[in-house]
Amino acid sequence: MFTAVLILGGVGLAFAMLIAIANRRLKVWEDPRIDAVAAMLPNANCGACGLPGCRAFAEQAVAGTIQPARCTVSSEEGLVAIASYLGVDRGEAVKRVARLRCAGGSDVAGQRAEYRGLQSCAAASAVSGGGKGCTWGCLGFGDCAHVCDFDAIAMSAFGIPVVDPDRCTACGDCVEACPKDLFTLTPVTHHLLVQCRNLVAGDDVLEQCRVACTACGRCVQDSAPGLISVASGVAVIDDALITLEDMRAVERCPTNAIVWLHGAQFTSTVRPNAARSAVA
Repeated sequence: MFTAVLILGGVGLAFAMLIAIANRRLKVWEDPRIDAVAAMLPNANCGACGLPGCRAFAEQAVAGTIQPARCTVSSEEGLVAIASYLGVDRGEAVKRVARLRCAGGSDVAGQRAEYRGLQSCAAASAVSGGGKGCTWGCLGFGDCAHVCDFDAIAMSAFGIPVVDPDRCTACGDCVEACPKDLFTLTPVTHHLLVQCRNLVAGDDVLEQCRVACTACGRCVQDSAPGLISVASGVAVIDDALITLEDMRAVERCPTNAIVWLHGAQFTSTVRPNAARSAVA
């Protein structure tokens, strides 16, 4: 009995010594500033910076391969604190937010069938594309709002997701959750937005949705050359060409399918009465 205890004790001591030696020889030094920077970050692990999490961001910030401003979720005070701590320039980065390319709520868009089943956009879409009259339109069950960990999306009274740009981190979860591919992540400085993905040109589409893009081309005529095209059946914007002068591109849209967002304001559920009467 005593011999067995000695043997086990000796084996345990030998392993402990081997582990201690291995730890000394194989230990990888880590810059202590990484922990400090990580503590200054929001720790949302949203991925808006393009990295898998705040720890990875802290590692690259300390290494000098990324500027603090790339964390568009952090407050201005937080960015200044990180830059001051590391002795680097704050840098510049434009915040990105999710935007919905559909304005067809229940007040302006019709239904072609009644869907009865799991209250989910993904489930409804699997049944003949859902019951909405517009094949490309938002189904309104709020899968995007359910997956948003930052409470940045709320459903309007007409069943259309409304994004809060102050809460949005551009994590991309809503983009993946939408079976209709209606969400896009764009810089808040890109003010021009087409709130429609319908590909049927002409006024016939207005029977399904009164705020659909009819590809009439008026926005193309009123904007800078190359900014907007309607070759695919719906207005498509080249975001790289947007300037403040292009606000006029929305003025003659008969359905208000194309809008100008002031700052980070989202107007997906706000439609002038003039636009409604134009297609009523």
